[in-house]
Amino acid sequence: MTPALTVEDVHVRFGGVHALRGVSLQVAEGEVHGLIGPNGAGKSVLFDVVCGLRRPASGRVLIGGTDVTGEAALRRARRGLRRTFQVPQVFAPLTVMENLLVPQECRDTGLAADLLALPRSRRRERERRERAEEVLRRCGLEDVRDRYAGSLPIGPARSLEIARALTVESRLLLLDEPCSGMDQASTDVVVRTIEGLAGSATSVLLVEHDVSFVMRLCDRVTVLDMGRTLAAGTPAEIAADQRVRAAYLGRPAAQGPPVPG
Repeated sequence: MTPALTVEDVHVRFGGVHALRGVSLQVAEGEVHGLIGPNGAGKSVLFDVVCGLRRPASGRVLIGGTDVTGEAALRRARRGLRRTFQVPQVFAPLTVMENLLVPQECRDTGLAADLLALPRSRRRERERRERAEEVLRRCGLEDVRDRYAGSLPIGPARSLEIARALTVESRLLLLDEPCSGMDQASTDVVVRTIEGLAGSATSVLLVEHDVSFVMRLCDRVTVLDMGRTLAAGTPAEIAADQRVRAAYLGRPAAQGPPVPG
């Protein structure tokens, strides 16, 4: 099966600084793949490369087997790539429900076609709202549906970002620290949402500093260190890797407990 995402030998330089040094990884269809590493390892830079916000000096990015290295971020979004950010990016003046309707309206044919076919337009509007209602329930946002997004605490705001990405067809979902700053209840909602994607057409690549969260949720994990791929494998393989203990946990390889599982 063609991987949802393939990164091949990607290099990124900022002047004389090598942010990424030949990084490669694959995310399989329907997989939840974790990306971990110490601060400055290159995780956010890799996300920017995958999304099309930064062009690599060399290497390739493929989505569903198609080389998108030279494509703009908008073209990649049309291929089904969605992303959340470390600081939630919501439409602050709109309600939670309106935030979930916007991406669906952008995806559909447009206002002119709707006006030329009003019955079809009304049907589309009903379908959009039904889809938004479904995602509200999945992401635990029913109680804040009518609140302005800009007034939400960090937990619901992060859940709203994920919910907005799921209201339209998503082939690849990139989650940048989806549980950062959240309490346990909000984290549990995010976990259930991601677990609910298992076996679906949506693949997930996530960055998260909570290693136990990654080990619990992910099918496979890639570890970056100083811009290089240090290790890749199942959570059990990563937990047993001496190099990961030394680099990620800052301990000598022969000491300390394993990475939490």
